[in-house]
Amino acid sequence: MAEIIQKDGTWVFDGDALRLTPGRDKNVSLFRKTLGELVVPLGALAGVSFEQGKKAGRLRLRLRDGADPLLHATGGRLTEPHDPYQLIVESDRYGVAEYFVDEVRNALLLDQVPAEPVDGYLLPGPSVPLSVSAGDATASFDGEHVRLEWNWKTEDAKAAAGTRSLTLADISAVEWHPAAGLENGYLRFVVTNAPTKAPPKYDPNSVELWGFKKDPLMALVAAAVQARLPHPAAPALVAVGQEDTVVQDHDALLRRLRELGELHRTGVLTDEEFTMAKQAVLKRM
Repeated sequence: MAEIIQKDGTWVFDGDALRLTPGRDKNVSLFRKTLGELVVPLGALAGVSFEQGKKAGRLRLRLRDGADPLLHATGGRLTEPHDPYQLIVESDRYGVAEYFVDEVRNALLLDQVPAEPVDGYLLPGPSVPLSVSAGDATASFDGEHVRLEWNWKTEDAKAAAGTRSLTLADISAVEWHPAAGLENGYLRFVVTNAPTKAPPKYDPNSVELWGFKKDPLMALVAAAVQARLPHPAAPALVAVGQEDTVVQDHDALLRRLRELGELHRTGVLTDEEFTMAKQAVLKRM
């Protein structure tokens, strides 16, 4: 096991997964504190690196494309303070960071984890129910329905339509963009068969963001919804006789992986049993 404890957070690697816990330091972003602890299976990793600096260094994880709904929903637009896959390392812990990198890299080699993209999420996304107030609305998601409630800052034309409610079946995609310079950001739900070119300010399926402290939290809503939409790289349907059947439910497989990990940690499964069971689940993914 490898572990590194810093003010910015704690990373623990047990050989099968990395547990990333944000620190409680005042400099840790609200986004990372709200997101909470992440458990990243080894199979979701594409690489790990450590960059030294004069006063502090930085550990970085690189995930396989398509493994994390948060990264997919944000499109790489999460800035460094909010990126949960980076850890600031104080100079007196450079040796520990280098050892941590070696341990993870060795495990990737031993398990022969490919770096190629995946066609199913290997992380579950933020937990639900979830509600965030930022910009011109409060966005809530309970796992099945998205609810947008407008506030006094909402444009009259958009607010006149009243509270907006969407089911997962209504949504074909999620877009999240942070505010940048003079350009406002937004969270947009792309509704099936209802494309729009309206700016977020007037779009009843969008939340307009102005660059305030809570804006990044809207990315949590985006990721939670994205995790429950069909994976963009997955084959949508498989023909069986005269019927179309949906590919294996990834939520159930992810739950099974977590259950296997817990059984292994508590000693119920031996190393060999856990490895065989894990490989069987990953093949089904």
